[in-house]
Amino acid sequence: MLARAGRLAEKQARGASANVRAHDMALRSIAAELAALLGVADRTVQARIGEAREIVEGYPSALEAWEAGRITRGHLRVIVDAGRVLPVDRRPAFESEAIERCRLDTPGRVRSALEILAEQIAQRPFTERHADAAAGRGVRLIPGRDGMCEIVATVPTVIGDGILDRLTQQAQVIVDARAHDDATEPRAAAPADDPDRRSLDQVRADVFSDLLLAGSPALDPTAHGDGPGALGAIRAQVQVVVSALTLTGHDHQPADLIGRSPIDADTARTLAADAPSLTRLLTDPVRGTVIAVDRYRPTGDQRRHLRARDQHCRWPGCHRPAIRCEIDHTIDAAKGGPTALGNLAHLCQRHHSTKQFTPWRVRQRPGGILEWTSPTGRMYREDAPTPPVGFHLSPESPPAPGRDARPNAASRGGIGADTRDRMGDSLVPAPF
Repeated sequence: MLARAGRLAEKQARGASANVRAHDMALRSIAAELAALLGVADRTVQARIGEAREIVEGYPSALEAWEAGRITRGHLRVIVDAGRVLPVDRRPAFESEAIERCRLDTPGRVRSALEILAEQIAQRPFTERHADAAAGRGVRLIPGRDGMCEIVATVPTVIGDGILDRLTQQAQVIVDARAHDDATEPRAAAPADDPDRRSLDQVRADVFSDLLLAGSPALDPTAHGDGPGALGAIRAQVQVVVSALTLTGHDHQPADLIGRSPIDADTARTLAADAPSLTRLLTDPVRGTVIAVDRYRPTGDQRRHLRARDQHCRWPGCHRPAIRCEIDHTIDAAKGGPTALGNLAHLCQRHHSTKQFTPWRVRQRPGGILEWTSPTGRMYREDAPTPPVGFHLSPESPPAPGRDARPNAASRGGIGADTRDRMGDSLVPAPF
């Protein structure tokens, strides 16, 4: 309906003088009438008309897949958002591949892969467009109510992710220290003005203000005497996967900032140059799943392998990056579960606790496949994620000596850089 309203406005404006903005006036008029019927603002209706036309006219196959129940409304939004960088003639190829990927994962998890896919299909390189976008970086203040405001910084995604990570780490130290003090020195009757009952988000905002105004957090629970504490030594961490060919400068494909979105090749190379460690990922040539890393030993190397394999929390639908998760024994160590790769997986704190304290159960299959069983008996399969970046050898490339030629197979590889201080929807019917 909304898309038809937009086409009607375009039809009414045909032949009118351009200097009176006839199309916009016709669209405003129709939007105003629909808004009166729906009881919403006419600007909202006008924006929805534009969105509906974009979906109906630009992504008909994705719309059909949504109406047929093969993908969710969230998937449709992700496809449209990611496809905006593409010229019209390249959208069909992107749309077809995007629908197939959406059928295999949640909207939150598939977003980054679709954004990278769109960048690979787009005519103008992501690196060039990022350079133009970075020219618009800045900081602005938006006044709020009751003496509050919002400070908005427009910066490259990898910088913003690092800022949030450092703030979160520092805030968590303060919250954990408070909990430890409460456990060792319980208060019989805490006064009404007890100094620290802030939430994690409140502490994060306070640390943000302290760092900008004073250079260090005002309250550091790790400080003793006159010396500085350890809070200021915390450094930001970001998790990036970049193709080996991009890293060596042979191409300029975007890299994947795990849990966020693509970043440009130049930024990825800069991060890798200063990274304290790199993890080489060897991926399956057909499925793309991680099957090995550059070293394989217990403890530290196990963690490297698991971080490369899992990428994020392995609870169904969660995409919290692995660097912010805990490594869980699928079969509890207390029940004889070994500390082996086939019995380990990343879970965020929330889902680690859910596994431990609720009736949810999990079994790990070969290849890092997790089979989750809910309290109602339904099973959810979690395959090891496929890295969304990689390089592909041409089908014409000769096979290695002693190996069979496989013209339809592709070889992939990537580099995962852990860099420190360097810098799910319901099925609903379509309304149109």
